[in-house]
Amino acid sequence: MRDINAKNEAVIQGEYYRFTVLTPCLIRMEYSESGKFVDQATQTVVNRTFPVPQFRLEETDCELKIVTSKLRLTYNKKPFSSVGLKINISGNFPGILPVWHYGDAVCDLKGTARTLDGADGAIPLETGILSAQGFSLLDDGGTMLLDENGWIASREDPDGKDLYFFGYGRDYITCLKDFHILTGEVPLLPKYALGNWWSRYYKYTEKSYLKLMDRFAQEEIPFTVSVLDMDWHITDVDPKYGTGWTGYTWNSDMFPDPKRFMDKLHEKGLKVTLNVHPADGIRAFEDCYKPFADYMGVLAEQEDPIPFHPGDEKFMKGYFEYVHHPMEKQGVDFWWIDWQQGNNSGIEGLDPLWMLNHYHYEDSRRGGKRGLIFSRYAGPGSHRYPVGFSGDSVITWESLDFQPYFTATASNIGYGWWSHDIGGHMQGIKNDELAVRWLQFGVFSPIMRLHSTCNEFNGKEPWRYNPIAENIMKKYLRLRHKLIPYLYTMNLRANQESMPLIQPMYYHNPLQEEAYYVPNEYYFGSELIVCPITSPVDKRTGMAKFAAWLPDGIWVDFFTGVTYEGGRNVDFYRGIDKIPLLARRGSIVPLDGRETGNELTNTDILELHVFAGDSGEFCLWEDDSDAAEFDQNSWAKTKIQYHWGENARLTIHRAQGNLQVLPSKRAYRICLVGMKDGCAPKVLAGGRKLKGISSKYCAETGFTWIEIPEVDVTEDVILEMNQAAEGENQIVQRIFDFLNQAEIEFDLKTRIISVVRQLETGKKPVYVLGQLQAMDQLEELMGPLWEIITAFEE
Repeated sequence: MRDINAKNEAVIQGEYYRFTVLTPCLIRMEYSESGKFVDQATQTVVNRTFPVPQFRLEETDCELKIVTSKLRLTYNKKPFSSVGLKINISGNFPGILPVWHYGDAVCDLKGTARTLDGADGAIPLETGILSAQGFSLLDDGGTMLLDENGWIASREDPDGKDLYFFGYGRDYITCLKDFHILTGEVPLLPKYALGNWWSRYYKYTEKSYLKLMDRFAQEEIPFTVSVLDMDWHITDVDPKYGTGWTGYTWNSDMFPDPKRFMDKLHEKGLKVTLNVHPADGIRAFEDCYKPFADYMGVLAEQEDPIPFHPGDEKFMKGYFEYVHHPMEKQGVDFWWIDWQQGNNSGIEGLDPLWMLNHYHYEDSRRGGKRGLIFSRYAGPGSHRYPVGFSGDSVITWESLDFQPYFTATASNIGYGWWSHDIGGHMQGIKNDELAVRWLQFGVFSPIMRLHSTCNEFNGKEPWRYNPIAENIMKKYLRLRHKLIPYLYTMNLRANQESMPLIQPMYYHNPLQEEAYYVPNEYYFGSELIVCPITSPVDKRTGMAKFAAWLPDGIWVDFFTGVTYEGGRNVDFYRGIDKIPLLARRGSIVPLDGRETGNELTNTDILELHVFAGDSGEFCLWEDDSDAAEFDQNSWAKTKIQYHWGENARLTIHRAQGNLQVLPSKRAYRICLVGMKDGCAPKVLAGGRKLKGISSKYCAETGFTWIEIPEVDVTEDVILEMNQAAEGENQIVQRIFDFLNQAEIEFDLKTRIISVVRQLETGKKPVYVLGQLQAMDQLEELMGPLWEIITAFEE
């Protein structure tokens, strides 16, 4: 077992106290009246091996001072107290508090919560490790230890203090990276987890479920994960055994041949997860009862239940060996651990949810494969056990409105892979617009999983909704699957760079106060900003509003091609078919160019959305491995660079690394966003001019689509665009299109467009806006008009 402890040079120790300087900004503080300190891993902390930072120790008989480049700790060598232990923080930033005293309340930016079960809107969140005030605390004193065999153990001094002080100012990125060094890296997800998941609490049969999957395929709706809720197992049990909530035996009336059923799902490109509620243990009616009872020393003839006992090492070993592994051999790919029974395990300080998450995840990694579970959050360090199940939320606009903030803020405790019941789980009313907006958010959330409760009217199949909603849902579900090359690269980035897929706006704008007041806006990977709409459209305008803030720079809408000046607040207005999705000029977003199917092989048609007006680059990472650990030799890397200028150039460099994971040849579909028509593209591959290039300009969006035929992945591909220039926002046309769909008086439309057309005669936007503001009857119309006219000063 590797040494997880800090080097001796980083440790300052007395009889009852111990301080460990882990980084210039991170100090561990321990106090024990018995002089018993913790060197083992804990439920939260799994590594304390950091490079020893430079620091200075000043010590007298009654006081010591530890001084790093960022912190000054002063301690009186007595039991920790507000007068005896303080830390001064360097940095002169607005909102930074210069000193912390032991016991002071910490005002952090929050973390996440165990569950959204029953939530109808906002709920309180637990603490995180990021703070606009410059410091935060992680209290590890209440956690259990992991012994040398990986099993839980109690602390020798249960009353000891074990605190980690994070004094990173507003350097949130570095703070999060060091947190992950301390508590464990974010594991790599299997690629299939990044596609669409189908889930529904419903009494399916083998026949009806396979028929539904065939219908999805026929409708060209791609799914990669099949989630079977609890009705896969026997639920109608003899009352002498209790309820049917817990179960591990397939219902043979519904699924007569489980292996055949799961084999067919696998043939359709679907991975399988089953829901389990472990609380009632293993009872006599289960197929696995007899061998498990014999193993546990329970007399099977007496039919005594085998209680669920997560603190019993023997029970947990048998739980996997006799209950789960046989079903995995049949075809179960991973488990949905639906623990809802609180945190009482019968052992003080031991949360059964944490035990289930930890040991299920470790078991899923056996053989060196990439692990995956699906379960609720169980406290700091839970990022080591993806994916998170957020629970059963209520179907309301309030629930939807909370989830973007909830998801982004979870990154503040390193928890980046939440999966929500997209569309909501229960209660509420049928509302097609709400369902569409929830699905749009789901496509741009960490895990895209549709789900609903056991009500025959409550299903998330797109054809259950009106034709407009149905088509929008299909479009976005297909987009999610096309995003997998981008998402999979971000998956690696989370693992290697501690950069979560979803990040609050203040991560990259820590000194901009506006970034703290757009809770539902977030970065989606390295290239995109998402503004999910969580309120209904206005009936007259046909638009819903999102109040956003854009960082400095120039931003382009992914869907519309409209260009926006950054460094300001912007009110976006969108119809039901779109949300604001922004990319900075120079961004490159790779997509799978295949139009149909749920394939997860590395694509032979790479689609690149390139945002004109500035230079940029993107590095695409691909593999075909299920290995848990990142091995650079197993991956292929393709660097893509965009040089902006009058003669713009896009270079897709030859792939490097393990080329065996890639198709030998690739076609390319390039979408140039925000560029004027007439760029005269020319393509070189391996230095030779390629033939068969097609180019098409879409006047409505301003997109230029360029199709490049197959090229060997070992060759550089260079797309040259002469006479390149930024496109215009086509203000008059966009306002006409807005007015055309608005449900307002025809005469009012005519009056508005007449004023707006003055822009074509050279009138300034400020003049036109003044005239519009002077008109009556505009009210809710003024917002969309203002957005279009002021988006960008040409």
